[in-house]
Amino acid sequence: MRNKSLKLLLVSLLAISMLLVGCNGNSSQETGGDEQPASGEAKKDTLVFGRGGDSTSLDPITTTEGETFKVTENIFETLIEYGEQDTTLHPGLAESWEVSEDALTYTFTLRQGVKFHDGTDFNAEAVVFNFERWMNGNADDFPYYTMFGGFKGEEGHVIDSVKAIDEYSVEFVLNRPQAPFLKNLAMSPFGMASPTAIEESGDKFRETPVGTGPFKFVEWKQNDRIVLEKNEDYWLEGFPKLKQVIFRVIPENTARLNALTNGEIDLMDGLNNSDEATITGNDQFQVIERPSMNTGYLGFTVNRPPFDNKLVRQALNHAIDKDAIIQAFYGGKAESAKNPMPPSIEGYNDDIQEYPYDLEKAKELLAEAGYADGFEMELWAMPVARPYMPEGMKVAEVIQASFAEIGVKAEIQSVDWATYLDKASKGEFDAYMLGWTGDNGDPDNFLYTLLDKDSIGSNNYSHYSNDELHDVLIQAQTETDQSKRNELYKQAQEIIHDDAPWAPLVHSTPLLASTSDLVNYLPHPTGSEALTKVEFK
Repeated sequence: MRNKSLKLLLVSLLAISMLLVGCNGNSSQETGGDEQPASGEAKKDTLVFGRGGDSTSLDPITTTEGETFKVTENIFETLIEYGEQDTTLHPGLAESWEVSEDALTYTFTLRQGVKFHDGTDFNAEAVVFNFERWMNGNADDFPYYTMFGGFKGEEGHVIDSVKAIDEYSVEFVLNRPQAPFLKNLAMSPFGMASPTAIEESGDKFRETPVGTGPFKFVEWKQNDRIVLEKNEDYWLEGFPKLKQVIFRVIPENTARLNALTNGEIDLMDGLNNSDEATITGNDQFQVIERPSMNTGYLGFTVNRPPFDNKLVRQALNHAIDKDAIIQAFYGGKAESAKNPMPPSIEGYNDDIQEYPYDLEKAKELLAEAGYADGFEMELWAMPVARPYMPEGMKVAEVIQASFAEIGVKAEIQSVDWATYLDKASKGEFDAYMLGWTGDNGDPDNFLYTLLDKDSIGSNNYSHYSNDELHDVLIQAQTETDQSKRNELYKQAQEIIHDDAPWAPLVHSTPLLASTSDLVNYLPHPTGSEALTKVEFK
């Protein structure tokens, strides 16, 4: 009897032990091997980043939208890099550089031993290849190349030549000084791409990117996810820390927050200010602030009646209650905008008087313009949440109600993000909501990039052209004395303010949220950052 009981006990213990082994095995499988029994937990090595919209391309020079750069910043690298949370200049793929006394010749010494993800060597010829590709294109193909004054053969093109001096030395010769030249080189669109991959892929390179960065491209399921994996041969020893990064598209901010709290994602951008308390009240999560360097605005397409009339544009500026918008949708973490660039940028003109919210003044201006009874228009609202416009449709509704007070009937419309940007760039909207996060911390990147006549067809969606403004902006580009440049940019802002091609709305402090175990994530004011040093506790 005793032996029988002992056998039953041993059978029971064996069954329990097998059950426990099975439970441990299932747990490990469900978490992708992240959990280990008894001996301790392994660190998570996959980051899932929830964002509001999909990329429009993975070849960064072919687009101007931030969702692309958020991904490509991790695939491609530039000759010069910005500081971790500012736009100071540091070595990137170029270890050092020299500038001639006349500011026309820049000589770069390149980092040796770097390879593109496909095994192609990074060297001086690769740099020349990339710039020759860009400068021989056009604004439809490579809109951001206009940062160098246009394309080869155009009057404003600032780069006279790019030459490989030897395998790891490149010389740029300019035909006139360009003060923001180095800052422009550090911008995300000018990441170095593999010449071999471009020649093999052609137009498909937009979908199969190859750079030198910390992560390699794996797959892109459009409007769903983009998967990157660790570059095991990355030149910076010991990095990246993560094995995989997954960018997931979750259009609504609230849905993205639910995905975070449910454990589906680890990091999200576009946290609504109204949801901040939800995160701060839970020690499993953390709120992260992105340094502010942006402008959200309502743009008017100035070659479409009645928006070709300056008085109409001024009237609509007077008809927007920006303070009410900020209180309702930004939780106090934004300031009213009066200029196209934020106060954090050198050369900001604080002496300009903002258009006050004044419906009677708006009506007077409309009557003077010949529209005493108002008019009908289309107001295009952004379909995705952006750092400068977290709740675009709701902001559009507030503007619509204000315009109705002065007899302007605005019909709100929207469309998918890629189509929205395409139509806006072609001038197909009466008025459109958009914004800009600075690329390089220079006033040129706001005023020239967004509102100069050279930028029509690329970033000047309002199709605004003013010859006096153009002359001032080109002079500011050429001037190397920063104090003199600042005075020129202040003059430019006065011209823009009077012409009112936009109604500047806000400068926001964008919020992100993540799990509390995420460390070394430093959001950049440009809106995109490499995740090289990010890891989990």
